[in-house]
Amino acid sequence: MVAHSFALPKRDGRASRQAHCDLPEGTFERELGREGFFGPATQMYHRRPPTGWTSWEGPLRPRAFDLAALPAEGSVWAAPTIVSNAAMKLRWWRFSGRMDHLVRNGDGDELLFVHAGSADLFCDYGRLEIRAGDYVLLPRSTMWRIETREPVEMLLIEATNGAYRTPDRGLVGRHALYDPGVLDVPVIDEAFRAQQDDREWRVEIKRRGLLSTVTYPYNPLDAVGWQGDLCPLRLAISDIRPLSAHRYHLPPSAHSTFVADRFVVCSFVPRPFETDPGAMKVPFFHNNDDYDEVIFYHAGDFFSRDGIGPGMVTFHPCGFTHGPHPGALARTFVQPKPMTDEYAVMIDTRDALDLGEAAGACERGDYAESWRSGDGRSPEAPRIPREG
Repeated sequence: MVAHSFALPKRDGRASRQAHCDLPEGTFERELGREGFFGPATQMYHRRPPTGWTSWEGPLRPRAFDLAALPAEGSVWAAPTIVSNAAMKLRWWRFSGRMDHLVRNGDGDELLFVHAGSADLFCDYGRLEIRAGDYVLLPRSTMWRIETREPVEMLLIEATNGAYRTPDRGLVGRHALYDPGVLDVPVIDEAFRAQQDDREWRVEIKRRGLLSTVTYPYNPLDAVGWQGDLCPLRLAISDIRPLSAHRYHLPPSAHSTFVADRFVVCSFVPRPFETDPGAMKVPFFHNNDDYDEVIFYHAGDFFSRDGIGPGMVTFHPCGFTHGPHPGALARTFVQPKPMTDEYAVMIDTRDALDLGEAAGACERGDYAESWRSGDGRSPEAPRIPREG
């Protein structure tokens, strides 16, 4: 017998008829949700912000990391780990120059997000130009290396023992979010052929976290052609066209870009603010009690966070309420500009994340306290504009 969730939406006390819209006067909404915004959910309405704490003790707390504080560039396999679990590993890599060897990840697909710089990526399939704002999906065991044009900074998101897929776009169709036509693949061009030589080449292979080295008397990137549907892909974050709704604040799951086993990667890009007077225009407070949330801030003005800049990461493990900073609450229903202006990468993981050693070296220790208002008290609930 298959078990199902109870489908019995109930209401008690003062509550909105529609989530994230027309909140009762003087209240703050908090969503208690399961299965990453897809399962059963309840909206609570509070007199004070659900993040109006005054202190934190213990390991469960919101965290922020400034990746600029991490050590200088080095080997891709030496890139420090920020957070990880059995299904996902998030690392940070800086590099400049020309890699003199090839690398190959036998532990899972690798998703690169280029935060800064530009390079030529050479792989089994040919050459691919990459630059800031690009996602580069490398199928498991792809051989590759880069030659930088400008020093690069990258997020490396490993789907450990898994693969990346495109999200189900359901009613909005296959061309929503991004048209498959904007995906680029490597090409066998003159630059790719020119790098083929007969000198000795090393291939460093990672499998089960251990490195092995295979040496060739020639460059094994010597393909003359290929055909098929398994290959690296490049997606520019600027080519993503987000879903939006003028009467309702969509949950983060609406911005899914890649789906893997036990986690999802979402992209936040500029979009119009909701225009309905009663619709919330900042992320709603929520308990996403089945997922840990990690956000990397790439560029722009991060309208729901104070004191967070490009190159920083926030980590909100499940188990407590999180949401907009106090400074953003005043703009819950009225925004000073028509659109958001941010580019960010979010990773939601079904299993708890462990902090890597590098996280402690770049953590902003006061982040959990940043939800306190200037006088240490919770701000008053915003007044809700009403039509008429």
